[in-house]
Amino acid sequence: MSLRALDNRSARRVFMDRHGLLEPPTGPGNGVALLELITRLGFVQLDSINTVARAHDLILFSRRARYRPEHLSKLYASGALFEHWTHDASVIPRAFFPYWRMRMQRDAAKRLEKWKSWHGDGFQDQFDTVLRHIRKNGPCGTSDVGKDEKKGTGGWWEWNPSKTALEYLWMSGALSVVRREGFRKIYDLTERVIDEAHRNDLPSEAETIDWCCNAALDRLGFASHSELAKFWAHVTPAESKAWTEHGLKSGALEEIQIELNDGRMAKRIARPELLDQIPTAEPPTRMRLLSPFDPMLRERVRAKALFGFDYTIEIFVPEPKRKYGYYVFPVLQKDRLVARVDMKAHRDKNALHIRALWPEPGTRWSPAKTKSFEAEAARITKLAGVENITWATDWLRSD
Repeated sequence: MSLRALDNRSARRVFMDRHGLLEPPTGPGNGVALLELITRLGFVQLDSINTVARAHDLILFSRRARYRPEHLSKLYASGALFEHWTHDASVIPRAFFPYWRMRMQRDAAKRLEKWKSWHGDGFQDQFDTVLRHIRKNGPCGTSDVGKDEKKGTGGWWEWNPSKTALEYLWMSGALSVVRREGFRKIYDLTERVIDEAHRNDLPSEAETIDWCCNAALDRLGFASHSELAKFWAHVTPAESKAWTEHGLKSGALEEIQIELNDGRMAKRIARPELLDQIPTAEPPTRMRLLSPFDPMLRERVRAKALFGFDYTIEIFVPEPKRKYGYYVFPVLQKDRLVARVDMKAHRDKNALHIRALWPEPGTRWSPAKTKSFEAEAARITKLAGVENITWATDWLRSD
């Protein structure tokens, strides 16, 4: 029997809908509405680079233009979110906390040996000291512990033993991050941060794997088993493969064909009802600047397959070898990624500077597109905290 198929246009729209980008970026960007958005996405990746705005702020702004950074801080302070790892450090709805227990347990064993080689043996001797310090003095940051300790050696992880202990105790669940000051984590005892109901909810590994795969598929619409495993970065590819095989046998899942951007077909897993629930709404015509770490783009292979958008962040590429720039932003219009732009907020000059914009291959950059981009740049100034826009004389480029 031939597999049912989803054409590329429909596949893009399903994916955008699950990531909150198919509808206009209107509505409230704070409080309950903001929590609902983060829950819909599953998590929001944190990043410290502030070229225009930090990644987490731009991710939320691109979906709710009334969002401002203080709205996330208030939601964080309310206890509605917790911070931990997916593929990277992220803010996550507190309701999901029980399903991080497996990750914490696995990390506790895995990282202990790995960090001994990175940071040196001995940081585990500081666990009780650090916990006693926090219990007595309240939340603390890395500068509050181990002031007289010698740092480790080697690269960016030159942490003293107490700082390493703080980070390890957070990763393994004994501590929780209560807020960020600047971008510095402030830790407290998990028993004082996460309510008892969520702390004492201890799903089994099988229940956690089932939740992770179900929740990932809800947010992807269709996926391979490896894409399900990568979404939260909790389960192994073998675990997600076993889950998909069981779902196919039970009829809870269906194998379908997805048309890729280049016309090829690829097999993916979906719920049987997916093909009867294709969004019919037209995506907004206004342009939107996306973070390089946007949920729609963070799986680069998937973004290239569905949208034909081949993106590499070049922050670690030596400047002479960069094709575009240090931190280049994808530009979304309707259901296509139409350009990428190198821009930076110069807050000392109160200006957002547009250095260069490259239309994507096959995109005709019309005066209407320039006008739409100018409107988005003006909106971005509000998030960036500047009032003016400056343009390089040769800002519109071609590859």
